[in-house]
Amino acid sequence: MVRFVIARDPHARCRFAALQSEAARAACAKVGYELPAFNTPSTIVVIEGGRALERSDAALAIASRMSFPWPMFGVFRVLPRGLRDALYRFVARNRYRWFGRAEVCMVPRAELQERFLD
Repeated sequence: MVRFVIARDPHARCRFAALQSEAARAACAKVGYELPAFNTPSTIVVIEGGRALERSDAALAIASRMSFPWPMFGVFRVLPRGLRDALYRFVARNRYRWFGRAEVCMVPRAELQERFLD
């Protein structure tokens, strides 16, 4: 997901942290959001406007920062969150089958280092 977003975020609007990291815990605590004890790779949390967004809300917030055509997915905000989240979970369950799985985690190049929270 990180590689996908970086490639489509030419203005470097998104910053990243592993949910298991201290940086993520601190960022979430700052807005009063407590990370679940068990985080799965299918979990996305976006901190925006002083609050934490999860699942489809987080995915749509990310899409809004990416290059065209991804911001157009914002039209899905008109759907009820329960329906959007069900679609989000369906995609999360099937993403490796559809898009493949990286064998190793991304190690950011020096020029991308500032996009990752410490």
